[in-house]
Amino acid sequence: MELRDFAEQVLFGKTLEEKLLINPKLVTDEAPAQPFIMADGPGRPIELRISERGVKADFPGTNRLDDDQERGKMLHFLANHELLATELMALVLLKFPNAPKEFRMGVYQTLKEEQAHTLMYMRRMRECGVEFGELPVNDYFWRAVAPMEQPMDFVSRLSLVFEQANLDYSVHYAKLFRQVGDGGTAAVLEKIYEDEIEHVGHGLKWFRKWKDQSKSDWEAFQTQLHFPLAPVRAKGLAPYNAEGRRLAGIDEDWIELLEVAEQSRGRTPVVHFFNPNAESEEVARVNKKAFTAKKNVRLLEEDLDMVSLALARRDDVLLLHKEPSRQHLKNIRAWGFPMPQCVVIGNSSELEERRVGGVRPWAWQQKASDALKPFSHNMSENVEASWRAESPSLWLSKEFGYELEKMIGDPVGEWCTSIDEVESYVDGAVGDVLMKAAYSNAGRGHCRLLGAEWTKSSRGWLRRVLKEHGGVLVEPWLERVLDFSSQYEIASNGEIKQRGMTRVINDELGRFRGSLVLPKWSQGLDEELTSFLFRDCQVHHFYRHTLVKALGELLADSGYVGALGVDSMVFRDADGNLVFRPVVELNLRHTMGRVALELLKKTAPGLGGHYEILRKSQMTEPIKLGPEEESAEKLVLTAGVYVLNDPEQAEEFLAVYRVAKPSAFDFR
Repeated sequence: MELRDFAEQVLFGKTLEEKLLINPKLVTDEAPAQPFIMADGPGRPIELRISERGVKADFPGTNRLDDDQERGKMLHFLANHELLATELMALVLLKFPNAPKEFRMGVYQTLKEEQAHTLMYMRRMRECGVEFGELPVNDYFWRAVAPMEQPMDFVSRLSLVFEQANLDYSVHYAKLFRQVGDGGTAAVLEKIYEDEIEHVGHGLKWFRKWKDQSKSDWEAFQTQLHFPLAPVRAKGLAPYNAEGRRLAGIDEDWIELLEVAEQSRGRTPVVHFFNPNAESEEVARVNKKAFTAKKNVRLLEEDLDMVSLALARRDDVLLLHKEPSRQHLKNIRAWGFPMPQCVVIGNSSELEERRVGGVRPWAWQQKASDALKPFSHNMSENVEASWRAESPSLWLSKEFGYELEKMIGDPVGEWCTSIDEVESYVDGAVGDVLMKAAYSNAGRGHCRLLGAEWTKSSRGWLRRVLKEHGGVLVEPWLERVLDFSSQYEIASNGEIKQRGMTRVINDELGRFRGSLVLPKWSQGLDEELTSFLFRDCQVHHFYRHTLVKALGELLADSGYVGALGVDSMVFRDADGNLVFRPVVELNLRHTMGRVALELLKKTAPGLGGHYEILRKSQMTEPIKLGPEEESAEKLVLTAGVYVLNDPEQAEEFLAVYRVAKPSAFDFR
């Protein structure tokens, strides 16, 4: 039999007997056919036929592999992949008759092994009571590989993407089947794993021969793939098998870079952008000035841009100033974070051509709008996190929080827009007075009048702030007993949901130092404070209902969608009585408290966390290392110290999350 005739039988055969003929009498490859373009899918029995429009067959779950029917479903899924690989190898032999004879014969040998794999799976699934064809079949392999225009496309897509990913799957599922006592299926997967190493090696050999020799293997691999195929698909959703890749001949640089590579595998990604200086940038914008950040302010943004990791889902995108190191990405992955794709700002041209599922800046402000605009034209319809051309300055102003406080009850302070209004308030004050600039945040941009007495510098501060910010919030300096926050999410339909509550750690000047998140946010408070909050103030009802209603009224028709946080406090009055201040500030943006809450979701049950921003010089504790052997199980953060941003690349600031038992924290 001629190789051409054999390939035609495999590709166009309408029965499995034709397609899976193992030992043909192959004679020569002397009469290859003319190249052809195949418009339709491969020939198949009716029950296994695939559609040009694609079919959906989800990967079966692995939680019930001790059940024959569930094992059969998985084997059916895997058998179809082997059959698709067989058909694609037949297609490459027919599509490229003038490819090197050595390459064609290598494909032929690989094809025969894929036929054998299919038969082995069929035999095992039949023993589980499942016949090949009684379940839907997925045709993604075919749609991704069949349009190939040259043999290089074949080795890049099938050998180095799908077969390379099987180096992870085959080893992992062989272990799972052995764990449930199915040694037969485990043996099949172990044999397939050994063959897959050879298949990847064959593709790698020709990939290296045909690639641009000025590029490394990894660079050429990235260049060769086009969305929706991406390097990330060359690894399975299973423990990463570096050793199998070494045995196939892949170099260490490729192995390490692939291990930390991430990109959407199908879900349209949400793009996250970190702009913590939004308030200061807004001041500059309203005054028609260029924003020039001081070094520590600039580094705060550049060092900490990866804190959005806590807010992102798998397949999302983080826009970053620098690409994190391989080691840091390996740590993040080993800790169990759902890894997003990291894209350096300015290098997003490929991403801009893809459809995205929304954009989420830290805060909506002009800089965020400009940075995220390139993704707006390719956004999915009706996304929740849509792009905004502009946003009202009021969203970032203390005035908005003052309006919310007035809706709840009598405000503690007063919103002032002139020197006379501020002086009138100060004249009637007893004790220290605190002035907050309209666009201040995290305790910065404040001025304290000791004993309500003016100084030359405080008057100068007020004149400058009123001119630039347009207003100040003036309030008494309070004896703080407890600072806390409630975090919310507002949807495009106006629905507001509470995400949780955090304890806020402020220094003696009221500047933000960190967030404490516990299984029960009030754990560890003394009896007096607990009774006051839950019996007298009914805080749970207040934050879940009363405040939600007020926020809905305040934000009605505002168009705001996304995260928001409300800071609150308990203080003592002059007589020593506890007083509840339900609204200290409204932050219409993401907050570090929201980051802490998202980290708590990833923390082992029964443990709490302390999230803070430290200078590198303050970091003395060892960072938690990931497990030596990667697990396919969903990991949680156990006791230890985690750093979200890359400690090696950060110049000044670290985002640190300490996990421990609630009793280990004492911030009363």
